[in-house]
Amino acid sequence: MREALVAAAFQLFPERGYEQTTVDDIVALAGVGRRSFFRYFPSKEDVVFPDHERCLADMTAFLAAGDDADEPVRRVCDAARLVLGLYAENPAFSVQRYRLTKKVPGLRAYELSVVWRYERALAGYLRGRFAGRPDGSLHADVIAAAVVAAHNNALRSWLRADGQGDAHAAVDHALACVQAAFGSGRPGPAGAADEDVVVVVSRRSAPLWRVVREIETTLGRD
Repeated sequence: MREALVAAAFQLFPERGYEQTTVDDIVALAGVGRRSFFRYFPSKEDVVFPDHERCLADMTAFLAAGDDADEPVRRVCDAARLVLGLYAENPAFSVQRYRLTKKVPGLRAYELSVVWRYERALAGYLRGRFAGRPDGSLHADVIAAAVVAAHNNALRSWLRADGQGDAHAAVDHALACVQAAFGSGRPGPAGAADEDVVVVVSRRSAPLWRVVREIETTLGRD
């Protein structure tokens, strides 16, 4: 039933236009009642993005299933790949939706709200992993935004090319840039900001043993 409603909607949208197509038109073509439509979709906008709620739930579960051994930036990049899978499993539909969304400002705004929810899910996970670190929340928000931006850049390039080419390779390349910028060691370990920093000034000609002795004296280890 759900698939039949989506198929009917995307048959009518190109023929009549999105704004001119009503819920009554969709259910009439699908051969179901109006109540059946709203059992599956809260609004007409939701029939354009039928799988995002499931994908968001899958992403949230994937992040929650991780543990402290997971490198956090890699984990959120892997979570973003779940969204790619949603698009890549049906390229023709994804391209059709992309073209429709470009034409309808209301759908574009709806899509941005969906993207924001993905970003918040990633940021929430990272905030938990970076808790107690200097600027942990800031790093979490910046990295989540970078992951979403990189993913969407590659995804939209693939959609503009009518779904031709290797979407997975393009997204992998984009996310690799994020991992290179924010991967292991960024941000620093909890408490790093509280550690002492020792600066020793010595003559260039001073023997190494003397430099070491000065450091040990400063640290109180002599």
